[in-house]
Amino acid sequence: MTRGRKISEIFDTSRTLKQGMPLWPGDPDFNHRRFLRIEDGEPSNVSAITMGTHTGTHIDAPLHVDCSGKDTAGLSVHCFIGPARVVQVQAEKCIRAADLYPLEWIGVERVLFRTPCSSRAEDSFDPHFVHLAEDASEFLAGKGILLVGTDAPSVDAFDSKNLPSHQILMRNGIVILEGIRLGSVPPGDYFLVCLPLKIAGADGSPVRAVLWR
Repeated sequence: MTRGRKISEIFDTSRTLKQGMPLWPGDPDFNHRRFLRIEDGEPSNVSAITMGTHTGTHIDAPLHVDCSGKDTAGLSVHCFIGPARVVQVQAEKCIRAADLYPLEWIGVERVLFRTPCSSRAEDSFDPHFVHLAEDASEFLAGKGILLVGTDAPSVDAFDSKNLPSHQILMRNGIVILEGIRLGSVPPGDYFLVCLPLKIAGADGSPVRAVLWR
């Protein structure tokens, strides 16, 4: 960030990790417990956390859909830091290439899709979310995008078996960010930071995703 540039708005677009939070069906529960306690005579509080690698707001590493793909430790941090454009889409079922053609793509490195998911309650899982159609993913791959983000739980449909949009995006070197909260974020250009944990062998990682401008 350039010295002297004023930040007027900051948006924390991350979901809160907590007991009982909604998860993709079949994923491990989020659990947090205090391992050491000051009230028990310990010098400090220390917690233990267990959760799936795709809990809450998270990124998918190529290893998620390709056994020979990179893990989160092998991903370049460059993908997760930089300019991003928030795009409002009104699609009811999926975002198609036809929805993207009219938009301006010159200079866009990272795109975050704000869909009807942003207006839904954070404490429930709705399988009827807006996903990316294959032709939309092909379109984005052709634009040289570094990162594609969505407020939905996945870029593919809930009942998808072969995850075509995951495959297309990752095959073209595009990082996927899922489960962001964009309900209070107006469409426009921002600076994004959403760094994953550097975990060897991990196919994904929760992130603290922040936008500012």
